[in-house]
Amino acid sequence: MEGDECGRFPPEPSEGKSQRGSVASSVTRAQDVLVYLVGDSAVHLCVEGVGCVSVQELGHSVREALHIPDSAMDVFAFWLCSPLLELQLKPKHQPYKLCRQWQDLLYRFTEASEEDISQDEPSLQYRRNVFYPKSKELQIEDEGVLRLLYDEARVNILAGRFPCDPETWMGLGALSFALELGIGLDDQKATAALREKKLISFLPVHVSGGGGGLFSTLRGKGGRQAGLERNLLEEYRKISTSGSTPLEPTQRIRQYLSTCHSLPYYGCAFFSGEIDKPAQGILYRAGRKAVNVGISLEGVYVMNVKEKHVLLGLRFSELSWDHSYPEGEGDSHILWLEFDGEEAGTPVNKLLKIYSKQAELMSGLIEFCVELRSAAEGGTTTETDGDVGPSHQPAGQAGGSGGEGNGRRGKLRRQNSVVCSRVHTLNTISYVDNDGIDLL
Repeated sequence: MEGDECGRFPPEPSEGKSQRGSVASSVTRAQDVLVYLVGDSAVHLCVEGVGCVSVQELGHSVREALHIPDSAMDVFAFWLCSPLLELQLKPKHQPYKLCRQWQDLLYRFTEASEEDISQDEPSLQYRRNVFYPKSKELQIEDEGVLRLLYDEARVNILAGRFPCDPETWMGLGALSFALELGIGLDDQKATAALREKKLISFLPVHVSGGGGGLFSTLRGKGGRQAGLERNLLEEYRKISTSGSTPLEPTQRIRQYLSTCHSLPYYGCAFFSGEIDKPAQGILYRAGRKAVNVGISLEGVYVMNVKEKHVLLGLRFSELSWDHSYPEGEGDSHILWLEFDGEEAGTPVNKLLKIYSKQAELMSGLIEFCVELRSAAEGGTTTETDGDVGPSHQPAGQAGGSGGEGNGRRGKLRRQNSVVCSRVHTLNTISYVDNDGIDLL
């Protein structure tokens, strides 16, 4: 899965091989634990019996260290993250034990090579809870909590994990510039500060060309980089001169988060997978392309990893789903998404196949999110403190299927925005449901 390696989980209490199968030596010993935030900082804790300490117990210590009020205790959750896999943990989980099982989890849920798995280590991170509603986030008053949410949203924008249109990422970049350097800088000082910080600090990496290497260096001297600088500084000037009373930093953070809330995949847990490419050419050759799948309380979003745009976005009321297990050697786990479409003016059902070892996780998360929404719409309450696991909780061998609402789902509209679905680019199975399946 996508993910930044923000650091390493604390090493084993002993390098001896005999300690690999037991956590007894760490039950009573006080050890240092680093809990990483989404960024470059970390919370340093000294924990007694780290081998048996739970997420719930760690949460109290981290909130105390970060001065997070009890009213915001559900905003964040603990995650185990590496470049290969990201898992949100339940309050009863014991991070140390899960860390020792990390290789088994990688073999089960990733396609990584043995060498990559052997070298991969997770970090314990304190990040936004995938089950925390965006509507509640808008009500948060604490500046420290808002700052943590801003830092995480900014990292996701810069990494290209949240696809957005040029006017969106340029506006967000200008807000970040104003938050970091203040407002009112004259053109000369603003230009000098931007060139010192570099565009990659404010614009998505696939836009700013921050991938490194000779090609990026040469491209950085061209007109595109200069144009991006001009546009960013122009947006910054608009912020500096708008209104008679300058906004407080907290208000600008709210502006940033409010813009991110307009992106449908804000707050998603992300998974990796592949979909079939449409067959092309007289030889009918096809293949697969890599996708990210974002799942939130609101829906499912399939995004092109390379092009940084949405291929398919579906609210739960617009889809049905299922998960199938491999039937033979060489087969894949598949997450099936079913939605309404049209073929030559005829309404049809469309099926998209997402190949991924994480299909079981995705199906389980969809099922749980649908249950939460159904409970909320029914006026009942459901515990969302993580007691039912998020992205790492499978739905069970039978898989899950279903969809919200009755009647035919609304059609998807294709537009030029990167946020809108590109159903026409998908290789799907289409059928008409007339008391049976007739493949078109």
